[in-house]
This record gives sequence, structure tokens and C-alpha cells, in this order.
Amino acid sequence: MSISGLCQICESKPAQERCANCGTLACEQHYEPGPGLCADCVAQGQPDRQSDDVDVHRF
Repeated sequence: MSISGLCQICESKPAQERCANCGTLACEQHYEPGPGLCADCVAQGQPDRQSDDVDVHRF
């Protein structure tokens, strides 16, 4: 699948991935390949950004 357009988070870099949770187009900087989520969805699953044991797939 080809992704085209700008990152919908920073709106300045080319999008390379699509978030598996919300469908947001994201550049490499705003995409977490492990869970396959954009930075916004990762932040929702990790509000304090300090815990590594949060299950981001529960949403």
C-alpha cells in the first residue's frame, strides 16, 4: 500500500505510515513501528510517557 501526503501531525514531512488505530498519516518521527501507532495514539495510551508496561492495543 502506498502512502502519499504530508504527516497529519507535524504537517511538514512526507507521511510514510498510517496509524493502525486512528488512520492518521504519520512521518517517521511521529510513528511508533512496534505498536503500529501514531504519536497521538501512543500518547493516549501512555499519558505520563514514563511507563513501558501500558497496553496501547486496549483501545
